Parts: sequence; structure tokens; C-alpha cells
Amino acid sequence: MTKPLTLQPPPPIRVGKNDFATHTLDTRIPKILRDVETSNPDYPPQILNELAQVRGDLESSAPIPMLNKLTASDYEMWEREYQRQAHLTTTLTWGDCEWFFAETYLYRYLMQVVRWFETNRDPFAPAKQKELESEQLWEKVEEALKVEGDFGEKLSALLLTDLWGNRADLSHSAAHSMGTEKARDSDVLVDDRPQVVEHLTSLKKQNSVIHIVCDNTGTELALDLVLVDHLLASGIWQVVMHLKAHPTFVSDALPVDVWQLMDAMAAHSRKTRQLAQRLRGYWPDGRLRLAPHIYWNSPHFLWSIPVTLEQVFEGAALVIFKGDANYRRAVGDALWQPETPLKDVVAYFNAPLLTLRTMKSDAVVGLPVGLAAELDKVDSEWRVNGKRGVIQFARA
Repeated sequence: MTKPLTLQPPPPIRVGKNDFATHTLDTRIPKILRDVETSNPDYPPQILNELAQVRGDLESSAPIPMLNKLTASDYEMWEREYQRQAHLTTTLTWGDCEWFFAETYLYRYLMQVVRWFETNRDPFAPAKQKELESEQLWEKVEEALKVEGDFGEKLSALLLTDLWGNRADLSHSAAHSMGTEKARDSDVLVDDRPQVVEHLTSLKKQNSVIHIVCDNTGTELALDLVLVDHLLASGIWQVVMHLKAHPTFVSDALPVDVWQLMDAMAAHSRKTRQLAQRLRGYWPDGRLRLAPHIYWNSPHFLWSIPVTLEQVFEGAALVIFKGDANYRRAVGDALWQPETPLKDVVAYFNAPLLTLRTMKSDAVVGLPVGLAAELDKVDSEWRVNGKRGVIQFARA
């Protein structure tokens, strides 16, 4: 069970009071919606018109509409949060609300517009498919499959590879473009890999379960699967991959994306085909499990995790949080003092936690004293441009 918060979180970042959050809602997401319209020209006129309406509402900071009850099995969850947000401001608009709520709700509202729950047609499928066909993805997978060494050496190398795979984010063009650049050692602002290797090496692998709360499909998910293969091949009993229950943040991974990626691996090269065969072989006996849950699409922070999902993590050898949105969920999407230890911020979480996150938003904790001030002097966009990352470990 989660424990009480050790530290009182600062208030969550708000649209209208944070430059990057405001830019996301009035510029970045409208561009994403234009891309959805362009890449799905066969949507019925009604859907295309509604997409244009949402885009215009974002650009003009219009009032936020509530979901339609039809086909909304999660309506009560969103209505409670919508009402809570409405009580925090005079008029709840896209330009005046908590950012984490705004982003998660926007993508949920988009599912209503495109009628995803009736068709299962992913509005981001064309963008996902384009990345799946990119040479860069397969070069990175082939490179990861060449990593050698004992359990710890290989684990350390694959964790670093998986960190930089998080740059490949279709909702964040600046970070996505960074995926073609070679990362420098100094780009890792916190590197707790030695502690993670020591922790996992000391465990009885045959009794250990590792959870990965996934982020993006495509390049990142492919590198996740290389890491999963190493963990299971080394004797870890089970790896559970936690996935989104519906499309969100453009490239976030769904169960179908995992299977499609394995299909693509099977058709690419001998090494990737063998990887796909091993991964598929882990599934029938339950050593590899795929676990979608609506919570990962929700506006709720990690300390409000549902009890049933919380119980899933009990006794975990390690829980790996991938990416920016999951990091924001864990720290309350707030502007903490950057030197605040991660272990104190997430002390409520009752399992060893590892974050692999490239920096695509302002919230960050656990940095060495003075590092944030130094980075402010050399790169005013260091928190949001996807160039740098953190590998942070917090033991319960």
C-alpha cells in the first residue's frame, strides 16, 4: 500500500503560468491535431470538423467541454476531476487549468471526437507506422542487440540505450530530432545505474518480478523489448509491461503496438527475428505480461494510484518508469527545488523505483546541488528540449 506523503508537493504546473505548458496547449497540440486531420483524410466530415473545432478552441483558450456520457465507461473519473479543476478557477478554459489535467484530458477528449471506442482506429497510427519503417529505429535495435558482457554490464549498457530511446517522442518534435544526435556522457544529469545493477544482482532472480511502465512505441518500445529480453534471459521470473488503455500523447504504447512491433522484428533481420521469437516464447507461460490500464491515461498522480493496481506492484523487485509523463505523474508535475531527493518525493511508493526519462518538461528533482543553476546559464531550454536525461533510482 502507498504510504502518506513525506513531503508536501508544490502546486502542479498550470497552463497560463508556465511558458512551456502554455506553448504546448496553444501551439504544439494544435499542430498535432492538424497532423491527425492530414494523415486521416478519410475520416467522416463530422470528425474532421470536430477536430478543427478542438484545434480552434485550444488556440483561443476557449472553455473546456465535458465528455459526452455515451461510450464513456470512464465518465465518472473524468467528471470528478473536471469538477475539481472547475473549482480552482473562475472559468475552466484550455488557457487556465492544471497542465497535467489539460494534456491527459485533451487526449481523452480526442478519443471521443474520433470515436475510438467504437472503431479502435488509432488516429496516430500513420505516424507510428512511419517511425516503425524508419532506418534509425532498426539501427538502434541492431546496435542494442550487439551489447555483450555479464548480467550487470549488459544491464547497465541497455539501461543507457533505453534512456536515449525515450528521445523518440512523436508528440515532441524537438526531442524527436535529438534522436539522431549522439548523446554525450554529460547529458546524463543523474546516473544511478551502479545502484540498480547492485540491487538486481543481489536478488534471487527466479522469484523476481520487474514492472516497466512504458512510454512511447516505436524506437523506445523496441529498446524496451531488448531490455526485457535480457532480463528474462538472465533468469528474472516475470516482466510486466504496463501500457495505455487508449491512444494518448501521439506515440504512447498500446498492447497492439507491442504485437505489431514484434511482427516487424520478425520480418526485418535474422537477429531481430530471433528476438521476436524469444519474446513471443515468454508470453504463453506468463513470464511476459502486457497490462493496459486506464489509470495510465488518467489525470491522477502516482500517490492516488488505484488500490488494485497498487497491489500489483507489491513485492516487485523493481518498477521502471519510462519517460516524461510518467515522471511528471510520480512527482506531481510540480516545480520542486531541483535538489530535492527523489527518494523523499516518492517515499509514498512501496517498491524500488527507477526512472528513465529524457527532459521534456520543467519538473525535475534529485539533481546535484547547483547543477540546475549551471545549466540555466548555458542552455535556457535544458529542462524541455529532450537533450538531457536522468537515470534515477529510489529504494522503498
